[in-house]
Amino acid sequence: MQASPHWNARRTVTLMTLEETMNLLASKGTEQTKKTYRRHGAPEPFFGVKIGDMKPIVKLIKGDQELAMQLYETGNSDAMYMAGLVADGRKMKRAQLERWVKNSVWHMHASFTVPNVAAEHPDAIELALKWIDSPKELVASAGWGTLSAVMCMRPDEELPIKQIQALLTRVVKTLKTTPNHVRCEMNNFVICCGTYVAPLADEAMEAAKKIGKVDVDMGDTACQVPDAASYILKSRRGLPVAPKRKTTKC
Repeated sequence: MQASPHWNARRTVTLMTLEETMNLLASKGTEQTKKTYRRHGAPEPFFGVKIGDMKPIVKLIKGDQELAMQLYETGNSDAMYMAGLVADGRKMKRAQLERWVKNSVWHMHASFTVPNVAAEHPDAIELALKWIDSPKELVASAGWGTLSAVMCMRPDEELPIKQIQALLTRVVKTLKTTPNHVRCEMNNFVICCGTYVAPLADEAMEAAKKIGKVDVDMGDTACQVPDAASYILKSRRGLPVAPKRKTTKC
């Protein structure tokens, strides 16, 4: 079945059913991308769709919050990732975000999909502080990822600077003993703090130097965790800190 979108002038959204959207998404999948995603730990079912090839579909359905929720509920790894590009975290209930983080089945969901949406919610920081203490690796990863996304977007005066400062100390002390992908997200937390949070820029750089090289098992891939200190300097682009971002979705 081919997608047969219907245009609604009032909403300026192309209305598509879940089935139509899934069929369109499936048509973008390739076996080569599936092989790549398998090496990155993607669980079945998934089609193997490059993120760049999702973007035209996202443009078609952007603004359809209900469809985004349905996509995540499919359990299809590609659809779940795309749901995060479509959903507006400001419109989600806390219970929905809790469900999303609970149902994450891949580190791409925990590191990108959930944090990028959760960071838009008014209670993002409260949720993140809860998640980082979870014994479940993907939930804890999503917590640190959400904190990182919040720091990238929110003005410094809206951030709990003292709490973030305490978390920098926690990262330095505990990173090496935390689960695999949590280490990656802790490292990214330090990078985002040093890149975007002016009151803690120097402390984050010192934390980055203390952390040093972070080892994370990335599976059968060539991916490596960036050196936090070097990455902070690169991301600032010669400025004391980088300008805040409007979104972390990509």
